[in-house]
Amino acid sequence: MSSPARPSTRSTRSTRSSRGTLTRGKPVALAAAGLLALTACGGSDGGSGSDDGPVTLRMTIWTGNEEHLKLLNGIAADYREQHPEVQEIKFDTLPVESYTTALTTQIAGGKAPDLAWIFENSAPDFVTSGALAQIEDDPDVLPSAKKLWQHEDKLYAYPFSTSPFGVFVNTDMLKEAGRPAPAELIEQGRWTWEEIAQTGAAVRDETGEAGMVIRDFDYKLWDNLATVWGGWGAAPWSEDGRTCTFDAPEMTEAMTFLHDAVFVDEALPAPGTTADFFAGEAAMTVTQISRASLLDDSFGWDFVPLPEGPAGSYDVIGQAGLGVLAEGDNVEEAVDFLAFMTNEKNSAALGRYFPQARSSQLDAGTLAKSNPQLKPAQLEEVVIGGIENGVVKPTHTNQAELYDAVRAALDPLWQPDADVAKTLQDVCSAIQPQLEK
Repeated sequence: MSSPARPSTRSTRSTRSSRGTLTRGKPVALAAAGLLALTACGGSDGGSGSDDGPVTLRMTIWTGNEEHLKLLNGIAADYREQHPEVQEIKFDTLPVESYTTALTTQIAGGKAPDLAWIFENSAPDFVTSGALAQIEDDPDVLPSAKKLWQHEDKLYAYPFSTSPFGVFVNTDMLKEAGRPAPAELIEQGRWTWEEIAQTGAAVRDETGEAGMVIRDFDYKLWDNLATVWGGWGAAPWSEDGRTCTFDAPEMTEAMTFLHDAVFVDEALPAPGTTADFFAGEAAMTVTQISRASLLDDSFGWDFVPLPEGPAGSYDVIGQAGLGVLAEGDNVEEAVDFLAFMTNEKNSAALGRYFPQARSSQLDAGTLAKSNPQLKPAQLEEVVIGGIENGVVKPTHTNQAELYDAVRAALDPLWQPDADVAKTLQDVCSAIQPQLEK
């Protein structure tokens, strides 16, 4: 069950820092040497396999969720009824933590899938390298949602999921800890990260459970911390992608807050400790609407926007694109299936788990049909507002190398006695040469 509708906050969520706007990073001419090499040595020159008999399409995905797979397989079955030449459509689940590495390894080994989900953090590499086949643009999709997937005004992946981050809250656990519900704090203008830290600490003290969990972060996937540092107007690098800003005052303040919330307030689980909100082990979690499928009636809950920080309100979105691999064996058929999979009807169905940035579907009434667990006010505040105003999580060319360098340099931060400012300076020392390439 969810809480009653709460007052609207969107009109007050307008204070944004220019530092929060992230671009795709370095100029196209310097992009994706690794992927360029992969596309040059792949095992196929693309094209259509229909001349050789029945076609089997394979699409790599990161989810193994039964409900997600049921939906995808249903769309595939509908397509095959209309296209008997396509004998089978397989959805190949790769581990989320190593998804991009596994995908690029398949491409390098001459075993490229026909279609693939692509995370936003590797979008610049895939889009600018020639790894993807061009697809038809769709004017119904918001231009801002397509930006990451375009190169020289051509579209190379469909923005399959444009999913804002929000906060799921166990209202029963907050009540047990003697803390006000988010709806009350929003009404009072007190839904802030400072309040989150106080609430998380109280939950820990009173119930023994975790307070706030940044889902999927686990002290490894550092780009998910954009959902926190956005409240301080911080960013990992400059808008042109060439200058590290991990050591900027805004980021230092944000990371100091986070470090204190973990090691002083104990409002967040410490490294090595896991807590699953959806199993009732935490009071709050920052995640996306697709996780709503994990909810049941075991506790009362609400879904609210990200809390405000010193820089005001902000929205962060995670995005996944769906592209056709240029090195696949069945490019023509894959492009056709992608168009079918993302048409207006199927997009409406996919929107239950993967929010679609379509103008025709971006209203609470339409979204409510495919998201019956969420109230219209929740959809309006978190999903629609987030899609319209959100900043995509950090992206950059040569993302894999850069990602690993940041993660390694951040490791000393996750110690109780860490020197936050020095650690962030060390991060910049580690990655600045890569940003300048």
